[in-house]
Amino acid sequence: MVGFAKLPPPIITTVDWHSLLDQLQSQWQFNFDLQKDIITRADQTQIEQLLINLLKNAHESESLAEHISLKVTQDSLGTHVNVSDKGKGMSETVMASALIPFCSTKVARSRLGLALCREIVEAHHGQISLHNRDVGGISVFVSLP
Repeated sequence: MVGFAKLPPPIITTVDWHSLLDQLQSQWQFNFDLQKDIITRADQTQIEQLLINLLKNAHESESLAEHISLKVTQDSLGTHVNVSDKGKGMSETVMASALIPFCSTKVARSRLGLALCREIVEAHHGQISLHNRDVGGISVFVSLP
């Protein structure tokens, strides 16, 4: 059985959300909503990889780029990231295995994108979940303490 490389432990710093989202917008088209004064202690490189994977999936979902959004908020429980699209969505069966390595509905892909997202989130002691939207598409919720 072939495994995939273990993620290095996070190097915790304060995430610079403004520069991170500016950099991502130079690569991907999406709308974003960033709550003011968010302070997140995490590995910025790993958070960037997480967001790249989620935005890449959103763009591959057959969603129009203007329907892809990324929202970052914070409350007493931590930082919350929501990436949403209006693509074709997922069946409940596919969604149940979407965060497991090598499970994918995509042909000729490494099938590690969402599993790597889960590994990054768990390395930060957070949670990730996927939900079909009533308007079509998927919302991915990430909570980081």
